[in-house]
Amino acid sequence: MENNLESLFLRKLSATFVTTIFLSALFIVIHFINGFESAYHRGNQFMGWFTVYALYIGMIILIYGNAVAIAIEYLQSKWFRQHDWLYVLILGFFGLANGVIFQDGMAALYGMPAAIIYGMFDKWLDRRKRKKKSVKPFWIIPIACLGISWGYLEVTSPPMPPFTKEDAVDFATSGEGTLTDDFPDNIGQWEGTVEGYHITKETDAEEIGDETYIVTFTEHWKKGRESGTWTASYEVDRQSMTTVNIEGKRPS
Repeated sequence: MENNLESLFLRKLSATFVTTIFLSALFIVIHFINGFESAYHRGNQFMGWFTVYALYIGMIILIYGNAVAIAIEYLQSKWFRQHDWLYVLILGFFGLANGVIFQDGMAALYGMPAAIIYGMFDKWLDRRKRKKKSVKPFWIIPIACLGISWGYLEVTSPPMPPFTKEDAVDFATSGEGTLTDDFPDNIGQWEGTVEGYHITKETDAEEIGDETYIVTFTEHWKKGRESGTWTASYEVDRQSMTTVNIEGKRPS
């Protein structure tokens, strides 16, 4: 009895795994049918979206799909032991229930074929088990295919262009409603008069590491005998910007 339960658990888990991989890969193909979001690191894009789909699909199959499958399999053992096709068909019918659960017609449309695919893998695994064949290929082959797909897409992606000082400044000045909105959006200086203040604003960048820069915004101002300097510095790389220092006083 214990061996039967262990075998059932392994089969359902294997069917869940291979179905999740298959469906997630299918959705990724549909997702990227019109091209990738970026020409660079396409393998990482592939794996990122694969993870999203796999978590969503995998949880539904693991909890709802397996509960229904075990119940139907119990009924099959009592009433239609030799009719695996009926098991798959009934499972597909319950896949339609996703539309009711999520109140979404598309969920029903996707749920039925997903349940049928799960049922086909499940019965395939069951037949292999009866013939004393290993289920390892159902784990190894999908993982290998994922690895090969990721590697191929990464290798064939064009290299990222260098991240320059100019790019760092462009990144640092790309936001709206920030303290540096009215500074030059490239390396350089602006000078003028605002409300009686003579103001000089300067944008500069210094490389401190591999494609990492300190972008500094400096404002000098003067009105009569009153004068001051305000400075804001940010550490900028290709993906982020962190405040390093803000000091001084701006014109009131």
